[in-house]
Amino acid sequence: MVGLFNRAFFIQCRALGAAAAACLISGCALPDSAFQNYAGASRLQQWTNVLDAISGGSVRRAESAGRGPLYNGAVSMNVPTQSSSINDIARLFAGMDGGGLSNIRGSSAWASHKLRMDNLWATHQNNHRAPLLAWAGNEIGDVQAANALFYPFSGPDFLFACAICPGAETYVLCGLEPAEPLPRLDSLSQGEIERGLYGLHNSVSTIMTSSYFITTDMKNDLVATRFRGVLPIILAFMARTGHTVDSVDTVRLDGAGNVTLAGSSGNTGLMIRCHSGFGSPKRVFYFRQDLANGGGSGPLLAYVSRLGRIPAFTKSASYLMHDGGFSNIREFLLRHSSAIVQDPSGVPYREFNRHNWDLWLYGHHRGTLGIFSGCQQPDLTAAYSSGRHPVKPLNFGIGYLMNPETTCLMVGRPRR
Repeated sequence: MVGLFNRAFFIQCRALGAAAAACLISGCALPDSAFQNYAGASRLQQWTNVLDAISGGSVRRAESAGRGPLYNGAVSMNVPTQSSSINDIARLFAGMDGGGLSNIRGSSAWASHKLRMDNLWATHQNNHRAPLLAWAGNEIGDVQAANALFYPFSGPDFLFACAICPGAETYVLCGLEPAEPLPRLDSLSQGEIERGLYGLHNSVSTIMTSSYFITTDMKNDLVATRFRGVLPIILAFMARTGHTVDSVDTVRLDGAGNVTLAGSSGNTGLMIRCHSGFGSPKRVFYFRQDLANGGGSGPLLAYVSRLGRIPAFTKSASYLMHDGGFSNIREFLLRHSSAIVQDPSGVPYREFNRHNWDLWLYGHHRGTLGIFSGCQQPDLTAAYSSGRHPVKPLNFGIGYLMNPETTCLMVGRPRR
């Protein structure tokens, strides 16, 4: 009886929380037209929301009662509909042992892939992940405990997203890279498997050793083999960070920013459900989205605003928000984020001052790479010695500036 009472009480609290969130969201500075179709969510999506609430969380394990597909997206992406099989594939991509796919795991190509990925993970863990987690635990506890994270210009970088915000239930990633179907692994030749695993290693090696993707290289790597698009990378990162993958579905955003399930046609992104080693359920959205002013990002930003006032993270963002052609995403982050954690390639320093934000600075800023010579930010360099903001050292590099002597991290929070 107590359990039933607690469940009923919990559902009532969720309903009240949703109503409160709706009130908060209604104050966001988006055009009214962005929200006029709230009622247009599909019947399937509405039932999904109801079932999520009843199950005790807004993310539920996505498996069918039988062995058929639960959603069409799994079929269109050639993803198994049983979560154990999905997770076996994620661990295969990550170079980790698993319970299935013995025909691939017994090959010399697999043994080489496992060794390469083990070495990459050890380097990443020692040089990036461990110090970043320690720093984040001490400095951005509010961000780490947030329920959702928005990571624009991320590409498939779930690796750093879950380090910055490990407590999140929802992650929203976006980039220009496509989400393509997986190949049918049982139809691949040994040569195709070997080339695919090697290409996957190449796709993730730069971010795991240097903390950023080289966009042109990744673009080539993601189409060079049968393991194409962002899905293999995201799955590999989920496995390596201790997550179990439950389901993969294709999704799209309608004009009002509603996420709807999509089949093989019209999908613009992915929804991957997983859970952490502690059993915490998560959903990770990846949208293929141009964030330039003319790129049609209104539905994406409407969806993100619907999550409430959540933190944002940007890294290695090519200084795009320093350009007037990306003013919309820059203004959105400054008006809607509860906090922004970024390197200097994100929102320009001067914009935080203009929007009346408090800043905490870490590391140093002595300029940026020569290829971004027009984005040197001498005002940010001066801020490190002006005493205007708290300044603390960093013992690791992040983003384009990998030397701890020259690296820079900024944490901004709007003044209340």
